[in-house]
Amino acid sequence: MKKGAFKKWLCGFTAFVIIIGGTAGLFYYEKNKKRLEFAREIADYGPRKGVPQTIDDLKLAIAAYEKLQEQHIKDAAQTGVYWKILASRFKDKQMYFEAVEALKRAIDITPNDETLHYLLGLNAAYAAKSAYDYGVEGVIGDRSRRYFELAETAYLRSIELESMYNQAHFALAVLYIYELNRPEEGIPQIAAHMENRSGDADAMCMMARAFYMLGRYREAVDWYDRGIPLIKDKGQKAEAEENRRYILGLM
Repeated sequence: MKKGAFKKWLCGFTAFVIIIGGTAGLFYYEKNKKRLEFAREIADYGPRKGVPQTIDDLKLAIAAYEKLQEQHIKDAAQTGVYWKILASRFKDKQMYFEAVEALKRAIDITPNDETLHYLLGLNAAYAAKSAYDYGVEGVIGDRSRRYFELAETAYLRSIELESMYNQAHFALAVLYIYELNRPEEGIPQIAAHMENRSGDADAMCMMARAFYMLGRYREAVDWYDRGIPLIKDKGQKAEAEENRRYILGLM
């Protein structure tokens, strides 16, 4: 290769190396810059011990914060369990208002637990009946109404999360039929409950009561005919038979 040609090749190769080196350096700088920005962001959320300056320090910082996050999640979950247990203790002591508040705290932590919503509905219904203004002059007072509305909302949310939650369907039917005088809304809830509990005598008798409230006496008697033979408790059986005779008298 001639001397002039060699000089041209050497200059071109040198320029190529400079371009490649500059590009790689820029890429490394941008990548390192992002790491440092992430490190500063981590430092902003924790004890101010300075921003990690090296990749190894950054890895150690990330690992430390991930461990703290995992522990926080475990602590939060355990706190939810404690609130649930506390609510159960309140219910045992018939402290329904306190149980409602404890269950709200538990739901704040685990909002998609259908059992918590069911328990909230149950305790809210008890609280409504325990409120001082319940049944005054035959009218449900404002305070009781708020708790009944909370119970309905909680049961519906529980069913939304688990459509085959039999206990929630049954409890909602009790609320509609016995407390809120809305038997037409209670009937579908009993039917949903009986999809998996077809031999539930209590549900059959409640269905009979709902049809009686709607003035559909023949259907009420039919449901008593289905449910009464399955009732084991003598007192409940006698009461159901008396209700059946009363409806027959109306017919």
